[in-house]
Amino acid sequence: MVVATNTELPRLIINRVCAEATAIPLGTIMKLSGTNTVAASAANEDPFGGITVEEFTGGEGLTHVACAMDGVWQIGTTAAAIAIGIPVMVAGANVIAAAVEADLVLGTIVGKAEEARSGTNLIRVRVGPI
Repeated sequence: MVVATNTELPRLIINRVCAEATAIPLGTIMKLSGTNTVAASAANEDPFGGITVEEFTGGEGLTHVACAMDGVWQIGTTAAAIAIGIPVMVAGANVIAAAVEADLVLGTIVGKAEEARSGTNLIRVRVGPI
């Protein structure tokens, strides 16, 4: 699994509830799954819950993980084209895709693409409100 890599530090970090036994790598795109509760993204149009800024090893009795809601990240994409300036959304396990208007109300928007998708599948994304 390719995780997001931070290139500009986030300033808005939220403490989220997560499953105690689940290991979550640093840079994992999270989905909201309940009241301030997150799990690793897994499906197209998962509600965006942030990107982990710490490794959560699981099994230590902890139930919270810190998630960035802004910053600039290199994030993996699906095979679909993404142009510069296009809003992007959660599109599966740690990947994004170009968003459409209907995604705005679903809470799936991760941020805005700052480069076009090329053959590498990784693009620079400014995470946060569009």
